[in-house]
Amino acid sequence: MHIQHWLESVPAIAVYLMVGGVIGLESLGIPLPGEIVLVSATLMASSQDHINPYVLGACAVGGAIIGDSIGYLIGRKGGKPLLEWLGRKFPKHFGPHHVATAEKAFTKWGMWAVFIGRFIALLRIFAGPLAGVLKMPYWKFLIANVLGGICWAGGTVALVYTVGKAAEKWMGQISYIGLAVAALFGVGSFVVMRIKAKKAAAEAEQQQAESAPATVAE
Repeated sequence: MHIQHWLESVPAIAVYLMVGGVIGLESLGIPLPGEIVLVSATLMASSQDHINPYVLGACAVGGAIIGDSIGYLIGRKGGKPLLEWLGRKFPKHFGPHHVATAEKAFTKWGMWAVFIGRFIALLRIFAGPLAGVLKMPYWKFLIANVLGGICWAGGTVALVYTVGKAAEKWMGQISYIGLAVAALFGVGSFVVMRIKAKKAAAEAEQQQAESAPATVAE
């Protein structure tokens, strides 16, 4: 089957549910490629009239906000033991140095770490649960969560859809370019956060060593 015919056969409801579900689960704290899925679906919407970009954007925003809110509640309920459990299950995403970096960001930026974290791959899965663990007031979390969800998900759909429609005759090439850009952005932000995480972990170990009482020689 030709790729164009296959795309036309994909039900719009399946695309909406996939986008909302993947972004919701990622925002909840499960490492998933939400950004790549969102960009891909938006590029698809720009070439397929049966997929409504407004509905797609609403599903993306809704998934982001609801997922983050559930993550916040889980973090509030689970506390530090939850982060330790996640660290054992997903050491590449919730290791001690990742937690140290995220906590440092929350200490410095407060509620706006939730907003900023929406645009950074690694922090996106941390924001909700960590805000709950640190017992951030829910009203502050909700404001940053809603604003971040609208700006990131809604803004991504609006930008990618506009570019896709403007270059519809080169859609095949734009699709690959869009996916490549999304992938590079996600990998780049992940690498930067890994470097910062290791630096924060080293600083934490140094501070712990300096604060430890010296052993008195007998």
